[in-house]
Amino acid sequence: MGQADIEGVAPERVADVSAYGNYAYLTVRDPEECSDAGVAIMDISDPSNPEQVGFIDATEGAFPGEGSHVVNLKTDFFTGQVLIFNNEICAEGGIGGASLWDVTDPSNPTVLTRHIGDDDPGGFLSRFNEIHSSFGWQAGKRAFMVVVDNEETTDVDIFEITDPRNSEFISELDLNEEGVLQNNATPLGAAAFLHDMVVKKVKGTWTMLLSYWDGGWVLLDVDNPAKPKFIDDFDYPVQDILTGLSPSEGNAHQAEFSPNGRFIIGTDEDFSPYRIEELEITSGANAGSFEAGAVDGGAPLALLPDEELNGPTVYGGYGCPSDIYPGATPVPQRSDYDLNLAPGEEAILVLQRGPEDDPSEPIEGCFPGEKAAEAIEAGWDAVVLVNRHFGGAEFDLAFCGSGAFPEEPPIVTACTTHEAFHKMFNSEPAYDLPYDNSKEPELGAEGERVSATGVFDGWGYVRLLRTSNLKEIDAYAIDEALDPAFAFGFGDLSVHEVATDPYKPGLAYLAYYSGGIRVIEYGANGVEEVGHYVAQEGSNFWGIEAHRLPGSDETLILGSDRDSGLWIFRYTGDEPS
Repeated sequence: MGQADIEGVAPERVADVSAYGNYAYLTVRDPEECSDAGVAIMDISDPSNPEQVGFIDATEGAFPGEGSHVVNLKTDFFTGQVLIFNNEICAEGGIGGASLWDVTDPSNPTVLTRHIGDDDPGGFLSRFNEIHSSFGWQAGKRAFMVVVDNEETTDVDIFEITDPRNSEFISELDLNEEGVLQNNATPLGAAAFLHDMVVKKVKGTWTMLLSYWDGGWVLLDVDNPAKPKFIDDFDYPVQDILTGLSPSEGNAHQAEFSPNGRFIIGTDEDFSPYRIEELEITSGANAGSFEAGAVDGGAPLALLPDEELNGPTVYGGYGCPSDIYPGATPVPQRSDYDLNLAPGEEAILVLQRGPEDDPSEPIEGCFPGEKAAEAIEAGWDAVVLVNRHFGGAEFDLAFCGSGAFPEEPPIVTACTTHEAFHKMFNSEPAYDLPYDNSKEPELGAEGERVSATGVFDGWGYVRLLRTSNLKEIDAYAIDEALDPAFAFGFGDLSVHEVATDPYKPGLAYLAYYSGGIRVIEYGANGVEEVGHYVAQEGSNFWGIEAHRLPGSDETLILGSDRDSGLWIFRYTGDEPS
């Protein structure tokens, strides 16, 4: 129906989309160059011919991403529309927290609060912890905002924004203290942390729906946001409903209620179509099996000629690029080692997640893809990432984060625990905070040989739940996501976000990265695809929004393509047009 590129945007910079009235707002991120990030303002009054009319600059050194949101406020302190967006830090001088802008007049946006967030413990380079996502709502005469805290990942941080120029931090809770993570460690990976949330009045109760990754989806009563009450949470089944594999993948990424609140549609984001069930240390005194997992964005082990990752290891530290993170310690060069590789073996660099709370490397933590790229640039064949210290062995999981992997070359990457890290370098496992570096392997140390193989388990997909008991009714994936023939070379075939149509109950829209835009019907009998759009030259959709222009009775589907900008569709009953 309509499309508009964002001025000057390079591939993979466009993130989320939100809308109010005749305008759409697209977040523009830039974690590599760490400049020119912010929010593009698009006039969509003529949806067949959208046009960029403005740009809100993020603070230099920070960038917004997903979870931007426009809330229409009418309080004793403010009347109008407020754009809320997150701030993730990518360079010195960047500031965390969430930003609130008055966009009542989109042609003249003005700042209300440039940064507000949790300042305990405070971001590494900023007073406020950096924020991954945000959502605002008004209840009666008061207004509130909830954010995802990147520094304290399990926290739910709630602020009162009744006066958006003077926000107040009113509550903080960790849902793992409510037993959200299943006792039997299902699903795969078992890392429970907050990623996204929405708030809606359901049967008279203001209800927060939180996507808590491997902890599933969680409902909180926020009638009093200063004292949220736990309602219920979803447990992933041991056996996955679509693949039949055990345990389920997990990865509760984002979700929305149906218009009447009866159903929940949740998206499981998964960029790794192969799982790694274990990593084996195959030499030395500590030979044995350890928990392992794939890394979203890293190339699967199946890309290797023998489909197996195996070979000797060398410890490379944290692997953050010094041109982006001044003071970062360079990784060892492959050319400095005679590793005596056997046929079919790889030279493997082991890199630790972080750094965080390690006084020997006082820089901000970097993305796993940035680490892996440094390893490949230094000549290594593959990467094993290991989790960092969390204060105790009970917090040690095979989870190493995701993001920032280059498109080329594909980098074969696996993740394992901090315990396995110590074992492969023949040292006693330590989990202390802050780090006691005398217990860590030395940079450049040679370790034992390791081995791991992968199992195809598909890309991320969609689940339909019943709100009243959080039971799973059905699941949906595009055909390609469950076909190993599409594991390589077709882009990311995971779902990212869902938008339920508030005007047409039973209809929802999906941003499916390279799978394009998908339209589904849902209800008590399950989920069915009823339409789709994939551009001939390829798609890369991140954000999705269902929106109506003032005075219109036509639903517009707004999609943000990471490589270009805004796309506008309408669903005609067959395919989006």
